[in-house]
Amino acid sequence: MLRPFALLRPATLPEVADILDAHADEVVLYAGGTELLLLMKEGVIRPRGLVDVKRVAGLGGIAEEGGALAIGATVRHREVEQSPVVAARCPVLAGVARHVANVRVRNVGTVGGNLAFADPHSDLATLFLALDATVQLWSRRGARAVAMGEFVRGAYETARADDEVLTAVRFAPWADGTAAAYLKYGVYERPTLGVALALTPGRDGAIAAARVAVGCVGHRPQRLQEVEGAAAGRALRDVDTGAEDLAAAAAREVETVDDRHGSAEYKREMTRVFVRRALGLAAARARGEEGHLRHPHTVVV
Repeated sequence: MLRPFALLRPATLPEVADILDAHADEVVLYAGGTELLLLMKEGVIRPRGLVDVKRVAGLGGIAEEGGALAIGATVRHREVEQSPVVAARCPVLAGVARHVANVRVRNVGTVGGNLAFADPHSDLATLFLALDATVQLWSRRGARAVAMGEFVRGAYETARADDEVLTAVRFAPWADGTAAAYLKYGVYERPTLGVALALTPGRDGAIAAARVAVGCVGHRPQRLQEVEGAAAGRALRDVDTGAEDLAAAAAREVETVDDRHGSAEYKREMTRVFVRRALGLAAARARGEEGHLRHPHTVVV
């Protein structure tokens, strides 16, 4: 049951700052509110007021900026899914957005809300980590950009200060020729594991840059730098051949926790299996093959 609360609807960032200055401990920022309202109904949090930022100027829209993409905080998942710009510049993001929760959530939930909530089982945070994205924050003290790897500090914990507003997420799409994939596994609506992988070849066809991020298995998404370093220099088209050593390195490097989705050891083994599958899928795509992968409870993007 929801307790009474005030609904505040500022139109500008300075108006948001005024509200936070006056009621910092009593109000909560929200856009879609898909997670927030559930917590309020359960009595986990009891704010006196909600600050609706959907009408705040400058927080919406998807734009290209100097070769990078900027997605406003109040952009809904459905907008990302259907955006021609995202489909052209970063199709894997459009695919991941298509599989966020369910269509009801996608029509209401926002990119900024998803990142600010920092649910450990977020697909977007894992993918944005692999994209080297930065989160844009604003306050009266000034604007700043925080790397995704530093923004999410732990489960439901971020680097955003109490007086800051998340305004956008910004990233440069992967270079042409990059073979990318996102795999997630889960029996419940929230995934048990997500793997984002991108392999960019140099002129000789060998992997010049690798990005491997794993999410949903620990308190925060993680870049597997040991795996990335070991993948560099291998032939992209044949990286799936003998990829077991990379998968084993992923299992050693990843940090996992026990929760309702499985034990830490189970998730470590799942990481090994799904990194190997992601490598196989990326190699197939580099060879111009469709790279189908069908497994129960698995989504392939």
